[in-house]
Amino acid sequence: MEELTLRTDDELVALFVSGCNEAFDVLLLRYQDRLYSYISYIVRNEDMADDLFQETFVKAIMTLRQGRYKHSDKFYAWLTRIAHNLLIDQFRLERNENILYEDDAENAWQTAALLEDTYRESEMVTEQVLNDVRRLMENLPANQREVVHMRFYQDLSFKEISDITGVSINTALGRMHYAILNMRRMAAQNHISLAV
Repeated sequence: MEELTLRTDDELVALFVSGCNEAFDVLLLRYQDRLYSYISYIVRNEDMADDLFQETFVKAIMTLRQGRYKHSDKFYAWLTRIAHNLLIDQFRLERNENILYEDDAENAWQTAALLEDTYRESEMVTEQVLNDVRRLMENLPANQREVVHMRFYQDLSFKEISDITGVSINTALGRMHYAILNMRRMAAQNHISLAV
């Protein structure tokens, strides 16, 4: 298994497809924390996050076994796209069944903080800014939170975000632009300084 950890994602996928189940175990270990964090931060419900996380990997396994994975994709971006689609399906189901959680489905979509300032005076100030930004992010529309989270916390390109969310690159850029404008407006209203 140690030898497998040195392999690229594409090599591991090829090994898994050819019958080496341990190769998928390495991929799971490589991305499970990051993907679970993404899902759980959006749904805010541990049981639902567990279910969606497992469903994402089951769907990934089935797709790989059917030979439908395109090697041109980045494996993590592909996993995130599967999770994103499952999240959308879940929220549509909830809307259709009028299931309500602490927040409505639109507000359940969240992302982590946006920090684009390049100058940092201290770790303490940076931590405070991150906390303030996270609180501001909670008030953004779901589609803006999602784009900001994917861009800054998953380090995805706008092309990858576009592919995962099923919108054009310009729409993804627009959502980021409006998220930044909204966060600046909320920061000003709440007398929060985002400059570090």
